Amino acid sequence: MSMPAAAEIARAAAILRDGGLVAFPTETVYGLGANARDPVAAGRIFAAKGRPPDHPLIVHIAGPDQLARWASHVPDAARRLAEAFWPGPLAMVLPRRDDVPDAVTGGLDTVALRMPAHPVALALLREFGGGIAAPSANRYGRVSPTRAEHVRAELGASVDLVLDGGDCDVGIESTLVDVSGEVPVLLRPGAIDVARIAAVLGVMPRAPDTRTAPAPGRAASHYAPRARVVLASSGRAPTQAVRMLESGLRVGLLSTAPPSDARLAWLRWPVDSATRARRLYALLREADALGLDAVVATLPSGDGLSAALRDRLVRAAGQGDGRRDAGHAREGDPPRA
Repeated sequence: MSMPAAAEIARAAAILRDGGLVAFPTETVYGLGANARDPVAAGRIFAAKGRPPDHPLIVHIAGPDQLARWASHVPDAARRLAEAFWPGPLAMVLPRRDDVPDAVTGGLDTVALRMPAHPVALALLREFGGGIAAPSANRYGRVSPTRAEHVRAELGASVDLVLDGGDCDVGIESTLVDVSGEVPVLLRPGAIDVARIAAVLGVMPRAPDTRTAPAPGRAASHYAPRARVVLASSGRAPTQAVRMLESGLRVGLLSTAPPSDARLAWLRWPVDSATRARRLYALLREADALGLDAVVATLPSGDGLSAALRDRLVRAAGQGDGRRDAGHAREGDPPRA
């Protein structure tokens, strides 16, 4: 893991104070950061990403002691989760204070907060001294960046500075849980799985109502490369890929073993979930770098990170929300007739 010099961190903090945009690494993905107290600066995030203005941003803070600066009320559930999982890949939705800009909350009466674990992010937060609103540093709906080079290639001059902290350790976005109401709601799965959250809170978070207000990463189509992502059972994926290939498309197979047909591009899918999470977005970007028209993939089975990976692949295929996992086989499922 690389670490920018102290002078570079200080420069980044100065840019944020002046209303600029700074991309920085977290343990999950690279974030596109702006001063969370500056609505004009927050507006620059939406312009750079092409993000709908009603989609709230996650505010990154330096520690649990800063929760009350953003939340009108800090529920006991939020304190317990912060104690258990911060710093780390967990974001929480809490009731907002009136002085939090609407540009950050999407006009909602809640605010999303998290304390990242990456040393570069923490150093920047300490140097800046305030909250940094930061969604993933990519065009809206596209593949999240896990390397500084991804940010530079996609956003270019829209970002005033990119802090390079090496590859992200987790590789997919944080778990997002809403603790603003009486019952916690899991808005987005991630590396902190729902069973661990339930163990801390003593209650299982419920699934989100698809009719609720927008939340980060909840769009039906999200995390998508330019190549079309096609989901198939493990038994049918190679045949599906060859069929698409013979129709004249350039096709890749996301698989643990190389395809038997050498005309197919092999996107090497690791075996273990943690490595899969670190590599998923880089593999989807590789598909675009190869100029592929389509990627055929199988949904991983299991809980924990596998559930989060299913969520990302289903949304990459444009099948999110209530249609999640519907009609798509997972690894280990028998082929369908």
